[in-house]
Amino acid sequence: MPYDLSGKVAIVTGSSRGIGRGIADRLAAEGVRVVVNGRQAETIEPVAAELRKRGAQVIAVAADVGLTDDVDRLFDATVRAYGGVDVLVNNAAWASPTAHFLEMDVDHWDTVIRTNLRSIFLCSSLAARLMVEQKRAGSIISISSFAAARAHRQMAAYDATKGGLEAFTRAIAIDLAPFGVRANVVGPGAIHTEEYEPGGEEGKRRRGQTVPLGRVGYPADIAGAVAFLASDDASYITGQVLYVDGGMLAQLRSPQVDRGLPDSVQALLSS
Repeated sequence: MPYDLSGKVAIVTGSSRGIGRGIADRLAAEGVRVVVNGRQAETIEPVAAELRKRGAQVIAVAADVGLTDDVDRLFDATVRAYGGVDVLVNNAAWASPTAHFLEMDVDHWDTVIRTNLRSIFLCSSLAARLMVEQKRAGSIISISSFAAARAHRQMAAYDATKGGLEAFTRAIAIDLAPFGVRANVVGPGAIHTEEYEPGGEEGKRRRGQTVPLGRVGYPADIAGAVAFLASDDASYITGQVLYVDGGMLAQLRSPQVDRGLPDSVQALLSS
């Protein structure tokens, strides 16, 4: 069943490819008027054009969401085109290059914080103010990572931003609840995007081996969770984190370690 999203306006940051592109695709299919965003016009215009071919209402706005002036321009363009905003998806993030903590310098730290955390504040602040002024329900959805709950090696700055994102979301959910504006997080697991394509089917198989459900996820899996949280079906949900990870965070040890299953269970898995 489609969600009740037709006619709503959504900004999806970092939607030129990967998870962001998948979210933009799904929201457009639900009848949402979508604002596609990325830092370069040449990466987002083709996305907008493709969605328009499918009958969607889409604009593309190039902006670096870690910069105040760019974020102001992004929201100004949205209001000019659609009159307001109902859904903000904070997806834009920077994960590489990595840096061992003993070798990390302040420039690396500041770049990751600006891109992954300052951007969340800037976009959420403007979105929330617009939603409150509009006097209608709104939804802010931020994309997190395993990194908020488990540590990566050589990614202290990135992990700090994802943990901060989740804490930030819980805090603003409380502040915004009286105004009917909800704030939630979706936490992706091992998602197959363009950067993993060189590994082919064998690469997907290897990544999927550590996942209890036995496969990698896809941008569409994350997009489905976002569509739900943006909809009125989730109208009583705020301040929450929904991990879409195939069971990864629920397990203590990887499936490779726990292969000593009873013969009867092995038979069921093989049938």
